[in-house]
Amino acid sequence: QRNFIDLAAYVSLFPQLIAGPIVRYSDVAAELKSRTHSVSAAAEGVRRFTVGFAKKILLANQFGALASAYKSTQDASVLFVWLYALAFLLQVYFDFSGYSDMAIGLGRMLGFHFPENFNYPYISASITEFWRRWHISLGSWFRDYLYIPLGGNRCTTKKWVRNMFVVWFLTGMWHGASWNYIFWGLYYFCFLLLEKFYIKDRMPEN
Repeated sequence: QRNFIDLAAYVSLFPQLIAGPIVRYSDVAAELKSRTHSVSAAAEGVRRFTVGFAKKILLANQFGALASAYKSTQDASVLFVWLYALAFLLQVYFDFSGYSDMAIGLGRMLGFHFPENFNYPYISASITEFWRRWHISLGSWFRDYLYIPLGGNRCTTKKWVRNMFVVWFLTGMWHGASWNYIFWGLYYFCFLLLEKFYIKDRMPEN
């Protein structure tokens, strides 16, 4: 975009800046120039924002409080450990999806159509499907700007493994500049390889 005003409007598009979804310029280029506004669209935006706000305040924060209580205890029971694992799982989901819903809702109030970012990831039947449903805009960004330029899966098996390693190593780094996040990315890299080469063919047909 050569027009500074249009570029600045996109860069400062505040609803999606904090936690996603990742909105590419092509997603909103036409709407930066011309948008349609209506009471029904604004109401839809308010409803979506309210759902996201409720996810964050009523669910994510409460699950976070339970997770914090576990971390502060000195003598956790087995049940408490399982409750912590479940609470942390749900806290992360409702945090991310809640922020995404709020961003999509704010964008809709302003006349923008942001892409969806979560699609019920916890009903996935495999790890591959999970990552197609979780943080969709991030996954598509890595796919289009890194995975496909590296060759995607249209290459030898060795190169495909290399491509997956690079993508998941950098996915870990994207989440945070620490070894914990890098190990997290490589953890999923290993699971996806395991699923691809050993588990997928043994899974029952639906």
